Amino acid sequence: MLLDPLANALSKIDNYERARKKEVVIAPASKLIGEVLRIFKEEGYIGNFEFEDDGKSGKFRVKLVGKINRCGAVKPRYSFKKKECERWEKRFLPASDIGVIVVSTSKGVMSLSKAKEIGVGGKLLAYVY
Repeated sequence: MLLDPLANALSKIDNYERARKKEVVIAPASKLIGEVLRIFKEEGYIGNFEFEDDGKSGKFRVKLVGKINRCGAVKPRYSFKKKECERWEKRFLPASDIGVIVVSTSKGVMSLSKAKEIGVGGKLLAYVY
């Protein structure tokens, strides 16, 4: 039984990256997983990814580039205020300016640094470094 598709997808990416695979297929696909993958790609942690329709919920085919040391979902999805960004960076990232935390805000899914620039709060979704 699949309880958290985002956590399963990030765990699968982490496992395939540690095994030095070049590609991973993530199923089932969702809009949230797609947005998290888009941010990972913008930050340079993964290569291209594409959605494949299989008649059910679909799947993502993701190219791995070997830059991920660790990634995962933030459980539970903590809420944060715009003033608390550094607290969460210290908790989930190994050092300053290393890694990305993905957050969900009222302005959409984005990195924590972009949310800090805009000045909005939201919920923590995932991290990668």
